[in-house]
Amino acid sequence: VGDWNVRRQSMSRLATRIGQVLIRADLQDPMSGFFMVRAPVIQENVRRLSGVGFKILLDIFSASPRPLRFRELPFTFRQRQAGTSKLDNAVLWAYLLMLIQKLVGPMIPVRFIAFSLIGGLGVFVHLAVLWPILKLAGDEAFLAGQATAAVVAMTSNFFLNNIITYRDMRLRGKALLWGWLSFVAACSVGALANVGIANYLFQGGHSGWFLSALAGILVGAVWNYAVTAVYTWRGPKAA
Repeated sequence: VGDWNVRRQSMSRLATRIGQVLIRADLQDPMSGFFMVRAPVIQENVRRLSGVGFKILLDIFSASPRPLRFRELPFTFRQRQAGTSKLDNAVLWAYLLMLIQKLVGPMIPVRFIAFSLIGGLGVFVHLAVLWPILKLAGDEAFLAGQATAAVVAMTSNFFLNNIITYRDMRLRGKALLWGWLSFVAACSVGALANVGIANYLFQGGHSGWFLSALAGILVGAVWNYAVTAVYTWRGPKAA
């Protein structure tokens, strides 16, 4: 890798090792963007490509139902003279999403996967805000603390989704404020649906607490994703 800095080398090695686990070939550099491929290979696999990120070589190899023949010609990168590397945290995130989609199949949208992962992170944000409030103000502050933690978690989720999940439709300026308001409104309804479904299943004896909670979470997640995809991020107009 020539004169790459330590961080760049580490990120590249990690991405390469993860990719090698997925593909059906011993490619030394599945992350490479410098390659040639026969047209029939693309034509027979085009509908299986994820189209996520820009690691097309890995996408092709992982999409093919049969092993592909290949030959690698090694070369050493010299130190960059101009421009900056595209390999940053956002690119690695897109790369990870592509790998996840390859594992779960095309039936689940990759944006929904990202949205759900960020939603899971929001749980930790919620608890991280609620815990110190209860420690400082006591249990009588639970309602106010819960509301505050919910707004902070939803705000965190909104900005992360805006930066990562909808990176290509990122909201800016005034659209960012209106997007946040619509996101909080949609997620508030989703939270009510979550609690309502879970409570109905549990209190009605239809399932235990775990399955009831899981069903509520799933309904809330699908609602939040579907509504915010339509009203918060509206495609090219949002950029």
